[in-house]
Amino acid sequence: MGHHHHHHDTTGNIKVAFFLNFFFTIIELIGGILTNSIAIISDALHDLGDSLSLGLAWFLQKFSDRDMSHDFSFGYKRFSLLGALINSIVLIVGSVFILTEAIPRLWNPETPNTLGMMGLAVLGIIVNGAAVLRLRGGDSMNQKVMSWHMLEDVLSWVAVFFVGLAMTFFDLPILDPLASIGITLFILYNVVINLIKTMRLFLEAVPESVDIGKIIKDIEALPHVRSTHHTHLWSLDGEHHAFSTHAVVPSTATKEEICGVKESIKSIVDDIHLDHLTIEIEYEDEYCSMSGEEFHA
Repeated sequence: MGHHHHHHDTTGNIKVAFFLNFFFTIIELIGGILTNSIAIISDALHDLGDSLSLGLAWFLQKFSDRDMSHDFSFGYKRFSLLGALINSIVLIVGSVFILTEAIPRLWNPETPNTLGMMGLAVLGIIVNGAAVLRLRGGDSMNQKVMSWHMLEDVLSWVAVFFVGLAMTFFDLPILDPLASIGITLFILYNVVINLIKTMRLFLEAVPESVDIGKIIKDIEALPHVRSTHHTHLWSLDGEHHAFSTHAVVPSTATKEEICGVKESIKSIVDDIHLDHLTIEIEYEDEYCSMSGEEFHA
């Protein structure tokens, strides 16, 4: 029961963050146009990307909570990963667009309405801060990507506030496009890192926090285990993992010894959040069609 409750929390958190973000994006786009600030417009476009991302993440996270079906025997966990992938691409495209708008303004900067800019920035810090608190500490890749976006937004608004403050006292209109470019490059950097992590999961890489070489050594060191092969560990969504291995036992192994081997393997992988665990026991004189696939450290 606790497991499901945790997931509904994730879905609920993303839902709240979506509505907070969406309504604020509308205010912000109007505010950016009225104050003539490219930094605010770039933030608004970024927030619009976030709103789309959050909406998609909310839908896909909800979808990913469904149980396994005839077509998806592992369940729908990967749909939340698909959300993280689409979101990353949306943000990269948005960031490139903002850079094409902001860079030409370096040569011809326009002075924005600084008081309006600072007012919007304070509102931005409050709204996005509330969304960060809602999404913080999520386990799924989807929620992690979302909380990063929200945190970037808070930092962006802090930057916008100080730029507005500086331009109130000094005639430095170039600060506006400079802030926009700085914010966008920072966002781009983090999105690319998240995209790489998401792609690793899509390509069924071993989760970064786990040393599969050590697991294989630990299994092979067990009494009654001659060798292992076809050992695989992969992740469904960055949060739920699956593990399978073939363990070879002596041809004289008893039922008790085989049960003991299984329990020992389970305890070796006990600290990994496994949704799926498959242990195949083979006698050493038994043929295995899969024994050719070996892991090389």
